[in-house]
Amino acid sequence: MLKSLLVATAKEALEQELEEKEEEKEKYLEENTPPIHTSCMSLAELKTLCEELYAKIDVVDEERYDIEAKVLHNTREIKDLNIKVVDLRGKFKRPSLRRVRVSADAILRSLLGSNHKVSLDLRANLKSVKKDDTEKEKTVEVNDWRKNVEAMSGMEGRKKMFDAAMGQNQ
Repeated sequence: MLKSLLVATAKEALEQELEEKEEEKEKYLEENTPPIHTSCMSLAELKTLCEELYAKIDVVDEERYDIEAKVLHNTREIKDLNIKVVDLRGKFKRPSLRRVRVSADAILRSLLGSNHKVSLDLRANLKSVKKDDTEKEKTVEVNDWRKNVEAMSGMEGRKKMFDAAMGQNQ
């Protein structure tokens, strides 16, 4: 239904456009061609008038022919160029595109040129965490744990655990 409505509106617009062109043509002819009064002219005057009109018609026909020849020449040239473009597209195999990793500095250098020194070091703005401190803490905990296990082993360790538990309950 939508398609038929679009076709109907397009048809109406086309008809209206043709009517407007016809009206413009009539206005142009009325403005540029004065009315001819042949009733009071003699036979010789009519012949000269006809000759003048035929001369003007010949000039207009020559111009129309020249313009049509130029249009035909240009359309042929456009067709030939389109054929050449299609041929060139078919001859060369397009390479498959590959993803390339480029740093932000390289992108800025290519955009701004090599003279500009702009560095976009994102890692410098991040918080730094010292790995040495975390490793020391882990080793200390491991050492303490091992010492506690060695101290708790045997009967003495169990007695200490029992005494510690009794002390918390009281």
